[in-house]
Amino acid sequence: MIGGSIVTDILNRKENGYESWLAYLPKSEVTKSNYKPFLKNIVLPKKDSVVVNSSKEELLRGISSMFQVELTISTVFEGTSNIVLATADDLEQVDGLIDTDKVAQLNSEGYLMKSVPESDSIIILGKTDKGILYGTFHLLRLLQTESSLQNIDIVENPRNQIRMLNEWDNMDGSVERGYSGNSLFFEDNRFVRDWDRIKDYARMLSSSGLNAVAFNNVNVHEVESKLITPEFLPDVAKVADIFRAYGIKTYLSINYASPIELGGLDTADPLDENVRNWWKEKVKEIYEYIPDFGGVVVKADSEHRPGPFTYGRNHADGSNMLAEAFEPFGGIVFWRCFVYNCLQDWRDRSTDRARAAYDHFKPLDGEFNDNVVLQIKNGPMDFQVREGVSPLFGAMPKTNQVLEFQVAQEYTGQQRHLCYLIPQWKEILDFDTYAQGEGTPIKSVVDGSKFPYTYCGITAVSNSGNDENWTGHTLAQANLYGYGRLTWNPELSSEEITDEWVKMTFGTDPVVVKEVSEMLLGSWRTYENYTSPLGVGWMVNPNHHYGPNVDGYEYDRWGTYHFADWKGIGVDRTVATGTGYAGQYFPENAEMYENVDTCPDELLLFFHHVPYTHKLKSGKTVIQHIYDTHFEGVEEAEELKSRWSSLEGKIPPMIFQGVLERFEHQVEHSKEWRDIINTYFYRKSGIADEKNRKIY
Repeated sequence: MIGGSIVTDILNRKENGYESWLAYLPKSEVTKSNYKPFLKNIVLPKKDSVVVNSSKEELLRGISSMFQVELTISTVFEGTSNIVLATADDLEQVDGLIDTDKVAQLNSEGYLMKSVPESDSIIILGKTDKGILYGTFHLLRLLQTESSLQNIDIVENPRNQIRMLNEWDNMDGSVERGYSGNSLFFEDNRFVRDWDRIKDYARMLSSSGLNAVAFNNVNVHEVESKLITPEFLPDVAKVADIFRAYGIKTYLSINYASPIELGGLDTADPLDENVRNWWKEKVKEIYEYIPDFGGVVVKADSEHRPGPFTYGRNHADGSNMLAEAFEPFGGIVFWRCFVYNCLQDWRDRSTDRARAAYDHFKPLDGEFNDNVVLQIKNGPMDFQVREGVSPLFGAMPKTNQVLEFQVAQEYTGQQRHLCYLIPQWKEILDFDTYAQGEGTPIKSVVDGSKFPYTYCGITAVSNSGNDENWTGHTLAQANLYGYGRLTWNPELSSEEITDEWVKMTFGTDPVVVKEVSEMLLGSWRTYENYTSPLGVGWMVNPNHHYGPNVDGYEYDRWGTYHFADWKGIGVDRTVATGTGYAGQYFPENAEMYENVDTCPDELLLFFHHVPYTHKLKSGKTVIQHIYDTHFEGVEEAEELKSRWSSLEGKIPPMIFQGVLERFEHQVEHSKEWRDIINTYFYRKSGIADEKNRKIY
């Protein structure tokens, strides 16, 4: 007999968003009849593994929940109604049914899926057991979205080799830039030991296509520094065991000064032989606990973090020292390029934080070891609602690169506002760098198809925590799911990803699918409308970065991130008269951004300082655009709330009420943004709103 509280908890998990896009919602009788011919037996591969077992468990869970069918299990493909799981070692099981040329196209995580109409069967064949797992989630996705299983003939390989999340969890249980409760992994300077929840998290990440996790904060504090010691490595190994079963490799963020803080040395100089030997012994110890440990993430010489600059060394010196220690074990060093002097005097208009990453790293191209990967934020500033893309992409053909996104909505509403970031990320991935002439988009740089990188891909700051629904705002789950799907296949459209997530999370009611999809797809522009205009960025309260404060950013003590005065606004980043940042791009983009007439309006103030009366391509002046978009943004936020309200009775009540409360907050907060921004620029410019709306 199951206790009442446990039953209640299981039921609540279906109702409160815990099950996320893996809720496996029950299907109607009509839908069941279309699929039941395929749902009788699972055929397992000859070679068992923890990953194959995860695939089997997920199929049993999903099909039981959706169709109330209990599958039998065998190791022989015979009869009808089979879901056949196989690797390349099991080809004799499917002899004559699979095109061997297609098998040869698979990489280590790829799979093919083929229907066999004569036996009502589905074959999922992976090059390895990881391919089986990803193929299994694909099949379950087809069932959840009620797609046809007839005439399936699919070959899929992930486009990106590395598909990673960086958790920013601290061992005291807090999460830096976390907006979904506390850490999934830590509390009170120890591991939480809720292994079942970590397993459910691994299922979510794997189902979207992710294969790597660094689960502690890049800003490594004293206690987290000890994660690479025997005090905590046994628990790190337990987490790695859980993730491994879902095809996910475990990484840690480390403190560059560990030889001093943990080893008792008096230096962390990367060229010091004692330091080098200390790291070699430490890395050897880590691999004794976790033989397939992925490697480390390092933030050095930025925002008060220690690094090689202390010793007169450069980033290649620092990262290569670590890379040499990890190389014998196949480990990778992710070296973050978010490096700038946060104590500079920003009133000096020749000082430009946007330049920093390129200036630091571009001259070092070719000097990094093969197992060093530069981790580059999507923009040169800090995950703004709109900013130029980093000019480092494609600029270092001899150095491994990964693109870094932020799923956590630090500057985009902190998961209290709806801001669906897939459309933004699509624009970034599709941006043409011209690194090899026209047709060199960022997605082709980071997937390794343009340059001979040893390691490459995409990583991101996670948005999850221990809130019951993982992300605080249930609709923010779509950012986590969509991020994984984009890393797997950047060619997927925003609409395709959105349709999948809505159907998997809320079911296939066409009204729900239409309304929620449209709400998601328009929400980034809505947020941009009532916050910072035309790429100017920031305008947030210091430290917590939430809410409007035009001159308030903590490293901008003089209000000079936007250089607004009574005559105009914007940062002159041109080569001719400004910081020269525009010249860091390849010539085609440099010329476009240099000229105020060809610079896209949405980035005008990121690249140019212009009068308030400057005419945009829309025909509006800059000041009128500011007024109009902030009024429009509030109206759009009110419409989001209204559209969600219309779905009452179609969405589980707990989820419905929780999201409604978020929209109520968003509407009021958007008004605060509108009023503060419009008032500031009205008073600064002295130019009235052409439409005579109330501006205080």
